[in-house]
Amino acid sequence: MGREKKHNGPIIRLDDVWKIYQMGRMQVEALRGLSLEILPDEFVVITGPSGSGKSTLMNLVGCLDIPSKGRVFLRGEDISRLSESELAQIRGRIIGFVFQTFNLIPSLTALENVILPMTFQGIQRYEREERAKKLLDMVGLEKRRHHKPAELSGGQQQRVAIARSLANDPEVILADEPTGNLDSKTGKEVMDMLSRLNKDGKTIVLVTHDINLLRYGDRILHIMDGRINERGGK
Repeated sequence: MGREKKHNGPIIRLDDVWKIYQMGRMQVEALRGLSLEILPDEFVVITGPSGSGKSTLMNLVGCLDIPSKGRVFLRGEDISRLSESELAQIRGRIIGFVFQTFNLIPSLTALENVILPMTFQGIQRYEREERAKKLLDMVGLEKRRHHKPAELSGGQQQRVAIARSLANDPEVILADEPTGNLDSKTGKEVMDMLSRLNKDGKTIVLVTHDINLLRYGDRILHIMDGRINERGGK
């Protein structure tokens, strides 16, 4: 499978998006008329207090959920028009995910965890294994390929997660509190790695409450009560 060409416009666009949850007889407006464009090669940091709508926004930016009102576009395509299987396929090619809790499969080795996303994209077995090896080498884990998550430190597990996020050569890396379970030294190493990926052409969307990470962003989006205030970064 060849790499898709980058989209000329925004990779991700939210147009007057609302997300409303029904809580018994009450409606909770998690996002309220939010519009946002994320462009190729940007490093965007989304921040805000607990309950501000950060997680809801992350799910929409990552095309893991659809809005109650408004539209979300992924590479110019309205995701509300896609079936779940179609959305999973296009999301799997375009977006790689890195989570605070790593989300590695405990019974699989580091190599097998990195291989897994490629199995859903029709990539041949030999190519999957060779690519996974190169990605683990890139993140400094060439000697840990056959270790399971429980045999790795937190920093090593997050490196595996970053390698896994790159498995299908996505345009966007969505990182949700990627340093939240790491000590400060290891967290800086992970952020430096994401910064290098950005310089190599990956679009990075970082969701965090840690003000120390704001300096990495080209753009800072501060969300409060389901609305965004924007300012420049770096």
